[in-house]
Amino acid sequence: MTEPILSARRLNKSFGPVHVLHDVDFDVYPGEVTALVGDNGAGKSTLVKCFAGINSIDSGEITYEGKAVTLHDPRDATALGIEFVYQDLALADNLDITQNMFLGREITSGRSSFLSDGEMERQARDTLTSLSVRTVSSVRQLVANLSGGQRQTVAIAKAVLFNSKVVFLDEPTAALGVAQTRQVLDLVRRLADQGHGVVLISHNMNDVMEVADRIVALYLGRVAAEVMKADTNTTQVVELITAGRSGGIGLAAATADETM
Repeated sequence: MTEPILSARRLNKSFGPVHVLHDVDFDVYPGEVTALVGDNGAGKSTLVKCFAGINSIDSGEITYEGKAVTLHDPRDATALGIEFVYQDLALADNLDITQNMFLGREITSGRSSFLSDGEMERQARDTLTSLSVRTVSSVRQLVANLSGGQRQTVAIAKAVLFNSKVVFLDEPTAALGVAQTRQVLDLVRRLADQGHGVVLISHNMNDVMEVADRIVALYLGRVAAEVMKADTNTTQVVELITAGRSGGIGLAAATADETM
């Protein structure tokens, strides 16, 4: 099996007396979509924020391309090639697509402070083309004028613009219509097909079962199970999310086995 790009081993995180993550193991593989699922309060957001450098970890280890790393803040994650697309998308409505994609990382001309608009426009267009995005007619469109699906596409393209290797997508199809959901899911699949390690955080089991290769279910801060999508079904995944086990497979069964 290909080695994971990003891993966590026995990761623990507490906030005061509340132990949120318990010895969590998690892997992201190149060319795969890993779905991270769990009920509200299962620890998904806390785990993602540990990878983003927003939350420090109490114990355990995070490795990137086989090397142990310490993520002090989001800049450390970005420097490694880990990008995040959150639900709010963090797009500026008053700027166009190109300006949004380079926001905070603008290209300037030589030693001058003048922005290289032409070069940024070219790279933005090339990135959208490489992802086979055909729903955006011009990279000079204002984001305020884009549909929900187009905005999500721009946010994902922004995440891969700077040669990222791992992309976390938080509920990318939330509040989208059927056609827009289809466009976004196709884009998620293309990201993996191009070699990115994609983490899909979603409550939508239809989306998970359609695009995921691997599913990691969290239950009360622990990994209930890690299963290949081909080896499970929607009912079993829902049982893992809600009860921590399904048909004898999962956290509860594993705990019982250890105590026998």
